[in-house]
Amino acid sequence: MCGRLIITDTASDLAAMFDVEHEGENLPEPSWNIAPTEQIPIVLESAKSGDVVRRLEAARWSLVPSFATELASGFPTFNARSETVGGKASFADSVVSRRALVPATGYYEWRTDGAVKTPYFIHSDDGLPLALAGLYSWWRNPAVSDTDPSRWVLSATILTQAAGGPLADLHDRMPVILAEEWWDQWLDPHTPGDQSFVDGAVAASRDAADALRFHEVAPIRGNGPELIEPAGDRPGA
Repeated sequence: MCGRLIITDTASDLAAMFDVEHEGENLPEPSWNIAPTEQIPIVLESAKSGDVVRRLEAARWSLVPSFATELASGFPTFNARSETVGGKASFADSVVSRRALVPATGYYEWRTDGAVKTPYFIHSDDGLPLALAGLYSWWRNPAVSDTDPSRWVLSATILTQAAGGPLADLHDRMPVILAEEWWDQWLDPHTPGDQSFVDGAVAASRDAADALRFHEVAPIRGNGPELIEPAGDRPGA
């Protein structure tokens, strides 16, 4: 689930919304059709010399654990099941102190009826961006020289949970959406995370999940604001 994201806010808008102190380079432009392995903006906190800095950075959407020998993975890592993430080798280290928020205007989900898959746009009830619970990792590319700045790859995954309410009719999984009162403790690298910490965040996300709205959209092709219009409203639909 959650295999397509929509992020329509600019980097400066996201930086203001999440009280970011440092904006990274090459942040992605707004997009209405983001697929796994593409670049997404993430909010993270890093600690240097004891000072914690909140940053907005561009990350590859599919986490590459630090012990990986190559960028590509044999299994999907753009999502991680919140129920078991603390015990999975690919994600456990990130659960401890490398947690992130993934801002999103919304995401697409497909309801399957036999051979027919119908896309839906899922979003907040007030139009504000969602703060999806994520994890990040830094991976050192062994094929790149020590002097090449691209040798370090920042990547991220989005945590998922069992879908509830009307959303369960679309798909059995959905992202974990963090309420604002959880942002600080989720990001804080000095707060050690484990499976029980993740479970607490998921439990606190229920109200935000219940406030989601969705509507059917036309088949997802190309990239533009028309993709999130209700299916009957798009020209030519």
